[in-house]
Amino acid sequence: MRRIPSSLATLTLVCLLTAACGGEQGGTGEAAPTVGPSTEPSTASVLSEASPEATPTDPVSSPEVKAAPTTAPAATPTTAAAAPVKAPMTCAHLAEARLGSSKVPYNGYPDYLPLAGGQWSGEDGATVKLQKPCGIGDLDGDGADDAVGAVAVNSGGTGTFYTLAAWRNDGGVPAFQALVDLGDRTPVLSIDVAGRKATVVWLTRSPSRGMAELDIKRTSVYKLAGHKLTEVSHTDAPYNP
Repeated sequence: MRRIPSSLATLTLVCLLTAACGGEQGGTGEAAPTVGPSTEPSTASVLSEASPEATPTDPVSSPEVKAAPTTAPAATPTTAAAAPVKAPMTCAHLAEARLGSSKVPYNGYPDYLPLAGGQWSGEDGATVKLQKPCGIGDLDGDGADDAVGAVAVNSGGTGTFYTLAAWRNDGGVPAFQALVDLGDRTPVLSIDVAGRKATVVWLTRSPSRGMAELDIKRTSVYKLAGHKLTEVSHTDAPYNP
């Protein structure tokens, strides 16, 4: 067997030991090991996949902003206020009404006469009585029913003078408005109010007849204008009592 010199053996041992140490710590003269591409996904790629950026061909759409209407919304229609209810007036109200006024005096009296129970008596001996014929209806066009009645005055003699009177509806209270005289002993048979007109049927006489002789049944139509009750037409028919 061939003997290996001791110096060569020592050198070999040193080299082996040096190589072993280089494998643990690495030498300064040796190149760093090449690191290959990592198979694990990088942090940047993970974030990129979680939040993809918009591309020029896929712009990010912004919320649509609606323009305010150029015209104001139509106002909600409100319910018109109900028309005030007109208080009713009846012929019974005339029994306590005022007859005449300072502007339109009755039978020459300077002021109104207050009827009580449909009658008035004066110190001069005159007696005024409300007659039964009465008409209720709108005379002045305000939508409320007015009244037309007849009164007769007797001053103690043989004569009895009849008069038509009109009362306007003032909240259900008769307010005297106008009158028209019919004459002596000319009783009223009926009164009807319609179409802002008062139709009155009453008795009268021909010019050649005496005061007690009634031979005409007259139908007169009256209209109210302010404080005037004016006859606009009439028709006559024979009357035979």
